[in-house]
Amino acid sequence: MPGDRAAPAGLSCPKTYPSSKPNARSPTPNTQDPIPKPELPLNRSARAAAAAFALLLAMPAAAQKPRSSTKPDISYARARVYPALVNITVVMRYFSGGRAQRQPGGGSGVIVTPQGHVLTNFHVAGNTTRIYCTLLSGEAIEASVVTHDPATDLSVLKLKLESRADPTQPIQWAPLGNSDDLQVGETVIAMGNPHMLASSLTVGVVSNAKRVFTDFTGTQLEERELEEDEKTGMFTRWIQHDALIQPGNSGGPLVNLRGEVVGINELGGNGMGFAIPSNTAARVLKQALAYGKVKRGWLGISVMPVNKLERRKGALVSGVAPGSPAEQAGIKPGDFIMALDGKPTDVRFFEEVPVLYQRIADMRSGTSVTLRLERGGAPKTVTATVGTMRPFTGDEEELRKAGLTVKSITEAMARSHQLHTAEGVLVTGVRTAFPFDTANPRVQEGDVITSIGGKPTPDLAAFRSAVGRLTTKETPVTFYRQDENLVTSVKLPEDKSDEEGGELPKAWVGIKTQVVTPDVAKALGMSGTKGFRITEVYPETQAAKSGLMPGDVITTLNGSKLDASRPQDADDLKRTVEDLDVGTKATFGIIRKGAPKTVEVKLEGTPTSAPQAHKTRQDDFEFAIRDITQMDRMEHRWKKDQPGVLVIDVTAGGWASMAGLRVDDVILAVNGQTITDHDNFKNVMKEVSAKRPKVVSIFLKRGILTHFVFIEPDWKKITASK
Repeated sequence: MPGDRAAPAGLSCPKTYPSSKPNARSPTPNTQDPIPKPELPLNRSARAAAAAFALLLAMPAAAQKPRSSTKPDISYARARVYPALVNITVVMRYFSGGRAQRQPGGGSGVIVTPQGHVLTNFHVAGNTTRIYCTLLSGEAIEASVVTHDPATDLSVLKLKLESRADPTQPIQWAPLGNSDDLQVGETVIAMGNPHMLASSLTVGVVSNAKRVFTDFTGTQLEERELEEDEKTGMFTRWIQHDALIQPGNSGGPLVNLRGEVVGINELGGNGMGFAIPSNTAARVLKQALAYGKVKRGWLGISVMPVNKLERRKGALVSGVAPGSPAEQAGIKPGDFIMALDGKPTDVRFFEEVPVLYQRIADMRSGTSVTLRLERGGAPKTVTATVGTMRPFTGDEEELRKAGLTVKSITEAMARSHQLHTAEGVLVTGVRTAFPFDTANPRVQEGDVITSIGGKPTPDLAAFRSAVGRLTTKETPVTFYRQDENLVTSVKLPEDKSDEEGGELPKAWVGIKTQVVTPDVAKALGMSGTKGFRITEVYPETQAAKSGLMPGDVITTLNGSKLDASRPQDADDLKRTVEDLDVGTKATFGIIRKGAPKTVEVKLEGTPTSAPQAHKTRQDDFEFAIRDITQMDRMEHRWKKDQPGVLVIDVTAGGWASMAGLRVDDVILAVNGQTITDHDNFKNVMKEVSAKRPKVVSIFLKRGILTHFVFIEPDWKKITASK
């Protein structure tokens, strides 16, 4: 589906975009300890949060209902969870063509704490600049991000309850159940907002409670693609079910008949749905409440099942990351891991791979772990120091002045892309005709920039600072293209005045005409006549005041015949008039209703038109305007004193585009301040940029009607990109 992330054949991540645009692995949680113990002692507020979280999972026995598939059970589950369902709308931020772009998107979520914490998918809430959650009542509440976890495709949000009309009003939330208790054939309910149609409910059964995805040959575990460099599934055994889910259902709850959230829906299609188990979500939520992020241990190994080797014990090491704790401990591909800290690691099937990855992830970074191995049939014991699992991909930013987007380089990225160095920034896009594009040699996507002006740019902060020092003078830039080390020079363009020059006005008459060809003359009953037939007379012009009318046929000008009878003669009258002087009177010989007549017209100067108009570009919101010209007023039949400025460009994916501003809109007012012309517009927008209001209201004329558009910019991102 357009805009959805990659998924197994026929499946999609059901996130919805009105316009229509999941590297990590892991098992289901340990059934004996579904919530990992904190890695570090908790402070007082963290202990309180953890205690509150424990209460969410321990529901009163009186509230429990026996499993059943009867309608009353569905009603019970609905009443318990449905009011906690939220419709999520977002402003997505993505990078393409060397610039940050935005588009609306959305999905579903569920409130899981009395404090207003919401669980949803990362592919719904990640890489966004604004998030709103709409409750069942229709109340829309802005949400902040507590943490994103691409490794599980989960995000934890926090409703800004303090912004409500009555912040003390309780909010309904849903309890998390134990997904390990799910049985194949058990009835489940999917709740969400398919196609952004709010608050929908479908019913199905669990088809498989421990689904993993492999390649076509069944020989390799496959992760789900979220976006470039972001994958999910290392720690997940999905709950496969047949409750219908559609685009927009992503992030919505999967519910059992006891009214407990047992999964967060993520993928769907072809009658199949796949949900992230609630125990996986519970791990993420607990760490989000305690630390504001998800912490995981890491050894740097990849494993495979051993059943094809006719073994029942151990896990086959298929890969070891360079420089990882596993490599430092001496672990090698082909080893069998038999135990971790004395506990067996039996991975017979792919469904057991995520379980082992989760056991490693639950280990505290910096601690020692003993691994009992088997190598070449002989036992071997090694000790490794658990590392910290880092994000796979780095942060990405736009440098608008330079016209490019870059991403910080993680160790994992450097290995995956086989980059020559990680001490630089990865170019992810370059805008045409901007400084890094016009450099020779030009910088292009995939290059790694390591220095500007002789100063290293090992990270985004250093790169941003270096770009800020660029001037109109050539500055050397060093970069790698694969293993080739290149040098180029970059300079900013000279500032160009938005004042347009122009020729001195030429004589002009305010009419439109067509050539009187032989066929036209015959149709008019004027065979043999040559000249120009008037098709339109501009209002308020000297031509209109002199009495020229549509339908008049001009045959002479100042006594000279007009020998025009071919389509290519269309500009002859215009050129003949331009040879005369502005302010003089010209005599037009015309035929009106078969009778000859002369009309005297005072020649005017050529009215200002688009090329002569003053123009300016509003960089913050990415649109351009120009003054309204006399020709505009005549062409559109606007009033002679029509105020405002004309929109001549709206960049796709910019803030103005997001708000619905269009080319040919006439801006009449901004935040209540009247716009009269180009200079006035520049001053008003300068004031807007200084005050940084949450909403910029633009009152405009569109066709014959007036209209409002509301720009809701992320000023922090705008400032950072300059």
